[in-house]
Amino acid sequence: MSGKAFLLSHYSFSPPNIPRTNFNVHNSFYHTSESGSGRGRGRGRFGYGQRELLLVKRNSSSRKLWADVKSKPFKIAEDDALLRKKEDGDNSVGLPQEFPKRWVIVILCFSAFLLCNMDRVNMSIAILPMASEYNWTPITVGLIQSSFFWGYLLTQIAGGIWADTVGGKAVLGFGVIWWSVATVLTPIAAKLGLPFLFVVRAFMGIGEGVAMPAMNNILSKWVPVSERSRSLALVYSGMYLGSVTGLAFSPFLIKQFGWPSVFFSFGSVGTVWFAVWLNKAYSSPLDDPTLRPEEKKLILCSSVSKEPVKSIPWKLILSKPPVWALIVSHFCHNWGTFILLTWMPTYYHQVLKFNLTESGLFAVLPWLTMAATANVGGWIADSLVRRGTSVTVVRKIMQTIGFLGPAFFLTQLSRVDSPAMAVLCMACNSSFLKQGSDAFSQSGLYSNHQDIAPRYSGVLLGLSNTAGVLAGVFGTAATGYILQHGSWDDVFKVSVGLYLVGTVVWNAFSTGEKIID
Repeated sequence: MSGKAFLLSHYSFSPPNIPRTNFNVHNSFYHTSESGSGRGRGRGRFGYGQRELLLVKRNSSSRKLWADVKSKPFKIAEDDALLRKKEDGDNSVGLPQEFPKRWVIVILCFSAFLLCNMDRVNMSIAILPMASEYNWTPITVGLIQSSFFWGYLLTQIAGGIWADTVGGKAVLGFGVIWWSVATVLTPIAAKLGLPFLFVVRAFMGIGEGVAMPAMNNILSKWVPVSERSRSLALVYSGMYLGSVTGLAFSPFLIKQFGWPSVFFSFGSVGTVWFAVWLNKAYSSPLDDPTLRPEEKKLILCSSVSKEPVKSIPWKLILSKPPVWALIVSHFCHNWGTFILLTWMPTYYHQVLKFNLTESGLFAVLPWLTMAATANVGGWIADSLVRRGTSVTVVRKIMQTIGFLGPAFFLTQLSRVDSPAMAVLCMACNSSFLKQGSDAFSQSGLYSNHQDIAPRYSGVLLGLSNTAGVLAGVFGTAATGYILQHGSWDDVFKVSVGLYLVGTVVWNAFSTGEKIID
């Protein structure tokens, strides 16, 4: 490579973005490119690491010595290529990468589900001082707790259709702001009377009922298939951490500021989330003008493209035994789930004689167990599938554990005689309860919707989740009735019986194969 080499005795140079200082260079040879050396008399550019340094001639009468020489190439060509790649947005050269926008969407969905369960479980703590203040019977408490599910039931299928029609951003945003307002209005409604409280709790259920369909709609468009299990695991873990947060902070707020403060403070957080959501979220990568082209290409190329569903083959869907296995199993599963969600603090308070603060703190433990083990079941299920185990066998194994595990630990509650062992049983019950379903990357029930009917998985989720919500409505209200006329042992016996029914139905009729195109 030919070039010019020159001897500098009185030239100064300084790198850009560094305060200019004269550096004297004596008896040193520097290689420059032709374009660099031809920018003007007495000045040239050369590479210094990854910086470009500017040579500026000093006014001096000193003599300069020029010579044509052969020299080895300097690193400037590589540095220029590196800079050009950086300007073109190519991150394959080891430069820091921008945080993926799709994971911003995932984190926002995670935080929405965290708020969802925060606002849902605060009533299970606040109901204790509220019942004492208003002299509510256990039946009344059960009706108040179940009124949430009246609204929640109405928006399961409708929420999915709405999300598919107008976009997941609008639906999830509506849901969060709607249930946040209803949460703030709860203390006011309680003072006005039971009918107002029932209506406000049902309104809250309407807002939370659209959250899951809207989230599924958004993630199906934003997250590539290779990242979908991880993203769903993170979002669902937001529900468990929301329960932890709500149960942990509610006793403190009640003790310091009174029970209405729980609803006012938790509900107001939703408005902050809503402002961020409006600014950052889009229903689809195609709608986001700030999305980098390479990430958009990755998402669109890796995601499963689905033809729009123009009509629902209801007769075909409802004629398939695996569909009814989903519906029945979801009902049996959620009966125990929602009793755990709404009545556990009361159990700690009445049976174990914990005070309000202890009831909330110990109620946190099962949800911490769920959050900590949220990805374990999915990892086990995926490992089994990779090793050649059929999907049907994997689904049956995981859901059987999800039914028989909690059934076993509920039967032990009547035999333990110490609060510590009772708390341990409830925590283990929660952990096993979730191992076969949503907390473990949809390794049981929630995965099966996509297994048997990928194109209609949203409709199937709406159907089975409607059955699950009915379990919440009847189970929560029935628990209040049972407690007024029976005991906690009777409550647990009903749950155990339903777990056993679910186990039989699931193993007899479920499948991991596609049955509806």
